[in-house]
Amino acid sequence: IIGGGVVGFNAAQMAAGLGADVTILDRDPDVLESVGTHFESRAKTRFSNKANLAECVAEADLVIGAVLIPGAEAPKLVTREMLKTMRPGSVLCDVAIDQGGCFETSKATTHEEPTYVVDDIVHYCVANMPGAVSRTSTYALNNVTLPHTLAIANKGWKNALKADAHLAEGLNVWNGQVTYKAVADDLGYDYMPVSEIVGATI
Repeated sequence: IIGGGVVGFNAAQMAAGLGADVTILDRDPDVLESVGTHFESRAKTRFSNKANLAECVAEADLVIGAVLIPGAEAPKLVTREMLKTMRPGSVLCDVAIDQGGCFETSKATTHEEPTYVVDDIVHYCVANMPGAVSRTSTYALNNVTLPHTLAIANKGWKNALKADAHLAEGLNVWNGQVTYKAVADDLGYDYMPVSEIVGATI
């Protein structure tokens, strides 16, 4: 599993629960420590660098790409050359496909035709994977977003953002100004902090 964030952690939970031999790669030592403490002997952790990644990919039956760079395209971490080191029939599952994918050979697929094969390696790159369980994922999304919607409706958007730093992080663009630094940096626009808009330090 490449990436130890929310997606990677939950993928590891599922795989470890099924008895799989799980390895989680990440570049953040704090994430590796947290994940390692949680899983103990049920999963291994490794620092994500070229050598460790190449070794793990070559040994894997399933590689889950769970890489996220907020506001930016996902880096292409698994190259086409690496596919040649994998056993035929192995699977690449690119959860980062909504941000362009983290495998060089990734291309977005649908639930109707979810997989394709490159160099004998099966690719699963469905955009919006939660759509496979649309009713459940809709309830989950509603449960998380409804409190924010009510706060905006009751307080007005500026006061709601001023009162909730987490909600304020969701503002990307206001009045032609990019208010999310990663997006501004990636697209080459000037950045305006949200605090300058709502009139408070967030």
